[in-house]
Amino acid sequence: MNPSRPGKRRRPGEERVDGGGCMPKPQASSNGIAEASAGPPPLLASRLTPPALPEPLLLRPRLTARLDAGTAGPVTLVRAPAGWGKTTLLAAWARGAPEPGPAWVQVEEGDTGERLWAYLAAALRGVAQAEEEEPAIPVAPPRPDQLELLAAALAARDRPVLLVLDDLHRVTDPAALTGLEFLLRHTDGRLRLVAGARTELPLALHRLRLAGELTEIGPEELAFTDDEVADLLVAHGAPLPATAVARLRERTGGWPAGLRFAALAARDRPDPQRWAERFGGDQPDVAAYLRAEVLSGLTPAARDLLLRAAVAPAVRADLADALTGRGDGGQVLAGLARDGGFLHRDDSDPPWYRAHPLLADLLREELDGLGDDERRDLHLRAAGWYAGHDRPAEALRHALAAGEWERASELLLTGWPELVPYDREAAAGPPPPAPPAEAVRRDPELALAGAAERAYAGDSAAAAARLREAVAAARSLPAPRRDRFRRLATALELTLARLAGDHREVRDAAARLLATRDPAQVESPDTDDPRTGEDADVRAVAGTALGLVDLAEGDLRAASATLGAALDAARRAGRPRTELVCATRCALLHALAGELRAAERTARAALELPSCQGWSSRAECAHAHLALALVALHRDQPEEATAHLALTGAAGGDATVAAAAALCRGALLRDAAEPAAATQLVARAREELASRSAAGDLADRLLAEEADLRSEQGDVDTARGLLADRARAPEPAPVLTLALARVELRAGDVRAAGYALPDWDAPAAADWPLPVRLASGVLEAVLARRGGDDRRAGRLLEQVLDLAGPEGHRRVFTRAEPAVRDLLAAHLDSGTAHWPTVSDLVRGVDEPADRGPAGAERALDEPLTERELTILRYLQSILSNVEIASELSVSVNTVKTHVRNIYRKLDATRRREAVRRARELRLI
Repeated sequence: MNPSRPGKRRRPGEERVDGGGCMPKPQASSNGIAEASAGPPPLLASRLTPPALPEPLLLRPRLTARLDAGTAGPVTLVRAPAGWGKTTLLAAWARGAPEPGPAWVQVEEGDTGERLWAYLAAALRGVAQAEEEEPAIPVAPPRPDQLELLAAALAARDRPVLLVLDDLHRVTDPAALTGLEFLLRHTDGRLRLVAGARTELPLALHRLRLAGELTEIGPEELAFTDDEVADLLVAHGAPLPATAVARLRERTGGWPAGLRFAALAARDRPDPQRWAERFGGDQPDVAAYLRAEVLSGLTPAARDLLLRAAVAPAVRADLADALTGRGDGGQVLAGLARDGGFLHRDDSDPPWYRAHPLLADLLREELDGLGDDERRDLHLRAAGWYAGHDRPAEALRHALAAGEWERASELLLTGWPELVPYDREAAAGPPPPAPPAEAVRRDPELALAGAAERAYAGDSAAAAARLREAVAAARSLPAPRRDRFRRLATALELTLARLAGDHREVRDAAARLLATRDPAQVESPDTDDPRTGEDADVRAVAGTALGLVDLAEGDLRAASATLGAALDAARRAGRPRTELVCATRCALLHALAGELRAAERTARAALELPSCQGWSSRAECAHAHLALALVALHRDQPEEATAHLALTGAAGGDATVAAAAALCRGALLRDAAEPAAATQLVARAREELASRSAAGDLADRLLAEEADLRSEQGDVDTARGLLADRARAPEPAPVLTLALARVELRAGDVRAAGYALPDWDAPAAADWPLPVRLASGVLEAVLARRGGDDRRAGRLLEQVLDLAGPEGHRRVFTRAEPAVRDLLAAHLDSGTAHWPTVSDLVRGVDEPADRGPAGAERALDEPLTERELTILRYLQSILSNVEIASELSVSVNTVKTHVRNIYRKLDATRRREAVRRARELRLI
């Protein structure tokens, strides 16, 4: 709380006693408000007091702390649509404030300027009366030409007065708002306004933002966290397991009103967990609230757009225009998203918009109420738009929903490689109807189209049933069509095997698919032959499936080769989505191999692909960001690594990817002097990988990292125990023998360390991950220097520098054994071909580099700050400013201020332009 307001704190829910003059009494003396305003209706005490708090009340210290901090400035704005808990937050904060507490005014519909000023003056006078030593507030409500009297009285106070105006958006009188701004400007900082509103206020807030004097709390901060959801459920007597809590928070978007509805209903259910899983916007109480408080306030055009847009999980302006037949989609969507809460936008170009999950449920229910012809027309419009924008999977779903059987078959034949599900969000809405039996008999490939749509949506059972139906109907097909049908059916079998996680069947189905290739194309591909495209499609789909299986099984070398070939085939065939899948995985594999230049080049190219836009590609783009995080880690740029790592959450479902992310996070925790947390993280990731029966290189790396961390903390015996069997096997993994050498060195046994160290300079070592080779070389140089052979140590270090230089590896030197700095310094004195690098590394051992190449900042008239560099890295992603603020635990206003500074310093006007300029300067 504000330290300038001492006093006793009341408990939330405790009513304030009217003995301190905090509000006027209806029967006032000749000095009272009521008698002074004999003509107008009396002032209601209920509008001058914070409302009663709901029971049970969930205290939210993180938000009250934000309010406390905000009152150090002139204006704090709590802005969100209905049901986001604005009034509850403000009332709990006001009731818990030290006496006399803030002045409170509840704004109501129809308040004129005169009525508002009457309440405002009464509220301020109540506070002044409680502080007898303060100058008095004028008795009568001021007229516009008398505001100077009130401003002067407020400016003469010793301490600021807090004024809470709840539901300030209801004020429609421009003169009243102008007067409020006048007071804020001319009270010498003695008036601190805390406002609650549903919409952006017509105040000159931009001036306060630019001056850093505005604190904003929006839906992204008002949304409940997982812990708060769990506490709310417990308070309502309906505790749920952590997984159900997370699911409920996801379904509600953290919306407080929706969560309270869910908590109230869950406690009366025999199986609250199952009920919470099914909770949605079609629940009667939730639907009624959304209709009354959200939809009823929209213009007919905005409501019509939202209804029609519900046919798709997300829309952008041109898709909205296609669905409505109007041309104002961008303007309407931007206006609806501006206030946040129930329509979210990403930062792709052009932006995509997505409704809040519960509102989307309600809109789809209302969409079902439209006539069949109107719904069919919407699906036809959507199918046409998606087909014209290289999104065949979405186009197929809408064509089937519209009953356009010929178009559905055509989409399958022309776009089948892009219909394979990889990492993506489930399709929204109910499944389209199955094609009628008569249509399937005429065209068995139509049933395949229905099966492909269901597989893409993740409904394996329905997909398998439709596949069987298609195979049964295809027996009468003529030979040329039969061959084509067999290829498509086999590709679908491959998809279903991947969805089931059956790696053996994936390999068998991929082999069957490759066997459908034309023998002539296999022996001599002809780029002018139309069959070349078909051959490339087959190789792209089969190769991607095989590469993903190799990756899941931990065979990184095989995965890299297979996915690299599939990437080339996808590019040849012109399949952007398959290209994105392969490119992001190839970037990650390059990074894991220590091939930093190739990883960075491939990842950045993938992020520039048009298909890496919108919510449906977040998982794919997340793999590229994980690759860039690993690149930054090895270059010892921890801030950049952290920024990219924060964008990889959508890729965490894959065990191998989760293991790679854990290695990166563990290293960053270790660098931050949190070895215990790093050990726990790595051990948990290793156990998770083992539970999924995924062995291979990453499993060995996690084991080696855990042993290294334990020995670093002095637990040498446990570290030796972890490595005992695997590191002393006939053909141990080099990363394990390197870890054992480090353990022995920490135990003081230099001879055992040298014996365990792998031969990093042997011809076979060329296939090792480069970080393992480099670390082994550095350790051998340290051991040589300990043995008194400085010349050999220098020669070994020079070899390591030769390997590390082209890729920009730094971490292997700056985060290595403590003796490495002395080794580097001695090497600098004895002469080296890498003098600038070694000189920089000697400094970097004490102060690791956080930035890009030296000199890049000199290209700017005004260098970027560390925080601006961090936010600049986030700007490469599809995260919105709100999401970036959440990741960095700062306000969205702070992020916007930094973004404006970035644009100014980079001489850019748009996000993509700023990113492009930063890459030219090698800032990112």
